[in-house]
Parts: sequence; structure tokens; C-alpha cells
Amino acid sequence: MKLHQEKCEGPVRIGIRHGLHTGAGFGMSLFFLYSVYAVSYYAGLVSSKQERLRLVKFFDMTAIGISQSGALAPDSGKAKVGAASIFTLLDQKPAIDSADDSGTTLENVQGDIEFQHISFSCNCWRSGSGKSTIISLLQRFYDLDSGRITLDGIEIQKLKLKWLRQQMGLVSQEPVLFNDTIRANIAYEKEGNATEAEILAAAELANANKFISSLHKQHYLKNMQILKHIHRGMTRFCCERGIQLSGGQKQRVAIARAIVKGPRILLLDEATSALDAESEVVQDALDRAVVDRTTVVVAHRLSTIKNANLIAVIKNGGIAEKGKHEALINKKDGIYASLVALHGAFLFS
Repeated sequence: MKLHQEKCEGPVRIGIRHGLHTGAGFGMSLFFLYSVYAVSYYAGLVSSKQERLRLVKFFDMTAIGISQSGALAPDSGKAKVGAASIFTLLDQKPAIDSADDSGTTLENVQGDIEFQHISFSCNCWRSGSGKSTIISLLQRFYDLDSGRITLDGIEIQKLKLKWLRQQMGLVSQEPVLFNDTIRANIAYEKEGNATEAEILAAAELANANKFISSLHKQHYLKNMQILKHIHRGMTRFCCERGIQLSGGQKQRVAIARAIVKGPRILLLDEATSALDAESEVVQDALDRAVVDRTTVVVAHRLSTIKNANLIAVIKNGGIAEKGKHEALINKKDGIYASLVALHGAFLFS
């Protein structure tokens, strides 16, 4: 207790000093306020002309504003520090400018992606082996230290950044939904305005029509009324971060959002890892969404990746194995085969 008391002496002195300064400032502001009141009332008593009375009233109202602003004087230091940090942030120049319109575009995107001897490091995180970082590099949220990434034989750094990202649709592990309607959340990715037909088609492909229509209270439902209920369900608000929807429902809205802009490349970053009961429904939606698209999948779940044309096993920031499921599963003492044997239907890094 004595040691604790000694340690508290410094903060207590600072607190007392701060309290005295704050109290004195507040007291002075009240003193000036009522002093102006006294002078104003005295001037009002001795004034007999209407013009002078108006002037006294003006001074009276001004005194209130001055005293109230004086009470905030202790916070002026915090405001100065906060403003300085904001201007520092605004003055920063990002290495990759999303507003930059320079670069080329491709008439027809085939979706051929190549990673050639790439190297990238960052001191901000060391949480995994780099699977999700590959997705970020492909979208050019970061630039490589060495090597190159190409799309149809063209380095992505030479392509127009906004156009490049428009060619990609992303479905992440925890999709970001806004406090808006389901329709607005789906149409968000579409540059310009998505038509009602495009939104409904994307929702159907994402296996989301059934739950969207069920969001509207139905006491009766006939075949001819299904479309009407889907339209009404589209106007349902997701609320902040989509808390009105389950995990599987949020994922299907995210899949529909990714599909609605017609991307040539689909990026799935752990899209089913956080799901359990609804994972089969979401997996079915993903299987329908990847048709005729180049798809880059980051996953631990075996059912998500076993049908891929190429599987790359990443360990310690590098590719340890790559190939098709049949070849990797039969590789003696292979990492992929051992993970499948150890965890059954799931893969963990």
C-alpha cells in the first residue's frame, strides 16, 4: 500500500494542478459573464433610447457565447494535437494512388494470371504464411519487392489501377456490409447503377433469392408471388456490419455483390472457413459463381479447393508443393497429403 501510495503521488499532483487550472478558467469565464451582465443591466437602466437598448442586448448575448467558449479552453491543446494528426494524414502521399488514371487496359480479358518469382515482406504483420497477402498483391494494395505478377502477359503495374480492380470480384471471410438495403449492398460494386435485372440475376446465382424473399413476412406464398417477395426483401436493411443477417446470408450477399459487376477474375479469401451450418449452401453458390471465370481461392477447407486446376501449398511464405489434388494426395510424405490425413475434410496452415 505504501509503495502504491508513493507511485500515485506524481499523478495526484498533476491531477490537482490540472483541476486548479480548469477550475480557475471556468470561474473566470463565469466572472466575466456576470460582470458583462452587470454592466449591461446598469447601462440599460441609464439608457433611455431604443437604439442604445438594442446595443446593450447585443452585448448581453455576446457575453454568453464568450463565456461558453471560455469553458472549453482546456480542450484547445487536444484540438491542436488532433488537427495536426489529421493534416499529417492528409499530407501523406500513398505509394499506390487509387485515383491515378495512367496505365493501359485490355480489350478482352482472358484471366491468365502468373506469379513469377515474387518476393514481398512487411513488418506490420507476421500472422500467417502469406495466403491472403497474395490476394492483396493481385489487387495492388501493395507492390512487390521483386518479381512480377502478370495478367494475360501484361504486368499489373502497367495496367490502369481502377480498371484492374474492376476486373476482380472479392469475397472475403468477413464481408463488409453497409447500413443500407440488401439491394444497395449488392449493387455497390457495380460502377454506375446496376439494373434490377442484374441485381436479381446476381442474387439468384449466389443462391440468395430464397432467404431474401423470406425476409419479407409471408402469411401466404404462391408461385406467382415469389418475385414480389424478393423485391420486398431487397428493401430490407442489413444494419451496421450486416448484423441482421446470419453468416451464410452475409456471404451470399457478398457473392452476389462480387458477381453483379461481371468480373473476369473471382477472388475467394477464406469465403467458407467461418461457416458451419450454412457452409454447404454457400459452397453451392460459390460453385455456381466460378463458372467461366478465373478463380483464385484461399481456403483451409478441402471441399473448397480439391477441384481446382492447380493447388499451391504455402508454408513459411513460400510454395512448398503445387499440383492437382490427385497428384498431391498420393505424394509420399507430402505436406498436402499429411494435412488431409491429419484433419480429414479440413486443411489448416
